[in-house]
Amino acid sequence: MALAKAVLTSKAPKPIPQLSQAVVYNGMVYCSGSLGIDPATGKMVEGTVKDRTRQVFKNLSAVLEAAGSSLKNVVKVNVFLTTMDNFAAMNEAYDEFITAEPKPCRTCVAVAQLPFGSDVEIECTAYLNAPSAKL
Repeated sequence: MALAKAVLTSKAPKPIPQLSQAVVYNGMVYCSGSLGIDPATGKMVEGTVKDRTRQVFKNLSAVLEAAGSSLKNVVKVNVFLTTMDNFAAMNEAYDEFITAEPKPCRTCVAVAQLPFGSDVEIECTAYLNAPSAKL
C-alpha cells in the first residue's frame, strides 16, 4: 500500500510526466509549482503578472480541492518571480485568494527564468480538510 497518493484533476493544467500536480501524504497536500496556464486552452494567460497570478491560484485551488483541501488550509507558500518589479502586482492578486488567518508562511524569490516563459510560479503546502462526522 502506497503511503503517498498523487492528485490529478482536469480542472488544472495537465502536469508534465516528471511530476504530479500534488501529492497527499500524512494529512498534508504538497502542490507542485503552478503557472498561469488556463487548463481549458493549455496556454499561458495573457495580460499582466496579476492576471497570471490569479490563474495560478485558480489552478492551485482546483488541485487542493481534488486532494480534499482548500486555499484556506494553506500553511506554506513559495513564490518565484522573474523580477521583483512584479512583487506588488503579484501581492495584489495573492491577497484576493489567500484570506484565511493565520496567513501562511511565505517565501518569495526572484529567479532568472521560469518554465514556458512565465513570470510567476507558485507552490504551496496545505493540510487536508477534517473528515465529516458521520451521524
